[in-house]
Amino acid sequence: MDLTVISPSVEHTHVTFPEGVQLDCGAVLAPVDIAYRTYGTLSPDRNNAILICHALTGDQYVAERHPVTGKPGWWERMVGPGKPIDTDRFFVICSNVLGGCMGSTGPRSLRPSTSQNTNTQADPWGTDFPPITIRDMVRAQRKLVESFGISRLFAVVGGSMGGMQVLEWAATYPEMVFAAMPIATSAFHSAQNIAFNEVSRQAIFADPDWHGGRYWETGAIPARGLAVARMMAHITYLSEEALTRKFGRRVRRCTDDGSTSPSAGALSTFGEIFEVESYLRHQGSTFVRRFDANSYLTITRAMDWMDIGQEHEGDFAAPFAGTPTRFCVVCFSSDWLFPTSQSRLIVRALTRAAANVSFVEIESDKGHDAFLLDEPDFDRTVAGFLSGAAEHAGLTNGKAQG
Repeated sequence: MDLTVISPSVEHTHVTFPEGVQLDCGAVLAPVDIAYRTYGTLSPDRNNAILICHALTGDQYVAERHPVTGKPGWWERMVGPGKPIDTDRFFVICSNVLGGCMGSTGPRSLRPSTSQNTNTQADPWGTDFPPITIRDMVRAQRKLVESFGISRLFAVVGGSMGGMQVLEWAATYPEMVFAAMPIATSAFHSAQNIAFNEVSRQAIFADPDWHGGRYWETGAIPARGLAVARMMAHITYLSEEALTRKFGRRVRRCTDDGSTSPSAGALSTFGEIFEVESYLRHQGSTFVRRFDANSYLTITRAMDWMDIGQEHEGDFAAPFAGTPTRFCVVCFSSDWLFPTSQSRLIVRALTRAAANVSFVEIESDKGHDAFLLDEPDFDRTVAGFLSGAAEHAGLTNGKAQG
């Protein structure tokens, strides 16, 4: 078996928890590795830590060049010295989620062998990886946070699926979260979003190289299906205005080597494609080089199961009753994947729970991905909330001392 197909070539910084994690499904996943990166300096009082939670296809490389793709960190414009999440002031932690494929335990990880034969070669978990929830991801993150000797996070911040983790942190471990910033997210996954995820999963299942999820045995990956899944998802991240502004109806001509070049001519054959098609194909092809199909299935399913009021008969306020956490809920006007109405639902629930909550809707035509793009009003919102929270927390200018 060629493990280079299923194992990353990068050695990720990680911590191993032999006792594992108790999952919502009833299973105990052990041992568990959590890969992470940190930025800034932890104060002697260990009270200036910010946990950043990444979105579906993100990872721990939030503010540095990615070791696999070579691209800048996915939030490098937001995290760093003097930036809205200021690493001269705060100690920032970002981990690859449980179920991920960038160093944390997930479907691509080798399954612990139950055989007494030490010569037996371990297989990856694959589709046998237990189902996980957003809360399971948070349980694993808590272990990581406590491994730094941190008993209380100054703030938890995240967008999209990262925002779901922020809400779970505040609901499950309120005593550990001074401030929470859920961005472009929801307290539950809507039927529409579940439907989009299912179409993406079916694209992976339909790939001839899927092989029932044991594709590593053939030395292949379901690249075409995974690329289509990424293309489908990426459409939902952008607004119609953003797509029109960036691509319109411009056409590119395919060359003999498979690349494309601008074309002013009318569409006459399938040798010419719209620029938006070329863009989506590029997104799909680059994605399969860094992401595992079984991880994609696992994580999208975890998002689908997200419903913070499910255990309280649909009452979204109940999980936050008596919470000491300060909240700032942020959304974007053109986000149709996680629309403003879903953020308002969170705010109303927090208000009914008598939480300290502020709400900001950023005017933007960039769609759901606006939180990853250049939006000065968003930058000011993040910086202002964290600075104000630091003052209330009694941090000296929010800076690490010593």
